[in-house]
Amino acid sequence: MGGLSNLYLLTYNSAQAIGWAVVFVRIVIGVLTTNSFNGAFASSGDLVCLLEKAAFLEVIHGALGIVPSGVLLPLMQWGGKIHYLLAIVRKIDEVQESPSIFVTFFCWSIGEFIRYSYYALNCIGKCPYWSTFIRYTAFIPIYPAGVAGEMWLMYCALPYIKEKDLYGDFFSAMPFKYSTFVQVVLVCYPFLWLKLYLYLLKQRRSKLRKQHEKKIH
Repeated sequence: MGGLSNLYLLTYNSAQAIGWAVVFVRIVIGVLTTNSFNGAFASSGDLVCLLEKAAFLEVIHGALGIVPSGVLLPLMQWGGKIHYLLAIVRKIDEVQESPSIFVTFFCWSIGEFIRYSYYALNCIGKCPYWSTFIRYTAFIPIYPAGVAGEMWLMYCALPYIKEKDLYGDFFSAMPFKYSTFVQVVLVCYPFLWLKLYLYLLKQRRSKLRKQHEKKIH
């Protein structure tokens, strides 16, 4: 079972790494050919949505115990991205050419390519120190920039959410509208982000210390 689960994880992480590499290439080529940051969703939106839908498997991986991540953290990260993509960007045409999507996809593609490549290398037992260092260092500038892109887009979407009364039928039975929910999300985002960011910084110190000790011995 261990060998099969390891082979499965190698396949999954490799496929995700390749997918995010394609996203990065597409959005960069789009900027270079059009001199515009407005086409990221048109060029890569479908692929990004597919990759993030598939990422729900990581919640299942944690629940089954085949990876040590647990359930809560992967679920929070997955839920935030899926809400951004499917509930807002996919539903509001007017924001799909926002340069904030380029910022978000650019950061996501770099961060996820690094993360999934690191996981794939670990599956084959060939993970050098430099890969671990990049995995636990690159997020320091990438993560806040990506979150800023997400918040920028949600803020720009608020007038359209109110105008269209988005998800009005679903929220009709509740004492608040979807636009209010998004506003609450925007207020909570920095606090949730900071909690996760501090956790990642703590994890970085632990991982790099262990790798340094391995190099010494």
